[in-house]
Amino acid sequence: MAETAPVRILALGDSLTAGWGLPAEESFPVRLEQALMADGCDVRVIAAGVSGDTSAGGRARLDWALGDRPDAAIVELGGNDALRGIDPDQTYANLDDILTRLERAKTPVLLAGMEAPPNYGRDYAARFRRVYSGLAARHPVIFYPFFLDGVAANPVLNQGDGIHPNARGVEVIVGRMLPAVKELVRRARAGDGR
Repeated sequence: MAETAPVRILALGDSLTAGWGLPAEESFPVRLEQALMADGCDVRVIAAGVSGDTSAGGRARLDWALGDRPDAAIVELGGNDALRGIDPDQTYANLDDILTRLERAKTPVLLAGMEAPPNYGRDYAARFRRVYSGLAARHPVIFYPFFLDGVAANPVLNQGDGIHPNARGVEVIVGRMLPAVKELVRRARAGDGR
């Protein structure tokens, strides 16, 4: 890609990406773009988060999302699968297809993992966690193991539902993910889809 053009990053996700319960200017895509720009990265983050979306929903709308011709992608899906107790094998298959299609399009990817809530038991949680580590081993992605790292279960950083981050929580997520996203930008600039 041209060195002078902004890197277009597709943020494909669910309500955590969409910024459920927050003003648009405090959502993850907006705050991530601002943080990257402040750090000297010329980027545009394309907000493609849909509240309530599952990995199957993300898979179904991937072609539409790719219509914006992104140079890179952040994939943050699966949290709603876990909340609904969907079989982790189905989540794996959906995310595997998304990553395969992005790989085919030579689009570098940051895969943001998710943890299952404890109410489905340890076995389900372990199987769900292996979805993301397995995909990271299979695909040439930048792997960020837990999107809500440092924010989950902290009432100070979450809205009243205890699930969705508040504005402070989004700042923590952006700050923690920034090094990985900067590597994603580097790969996009280098035309490196691996």
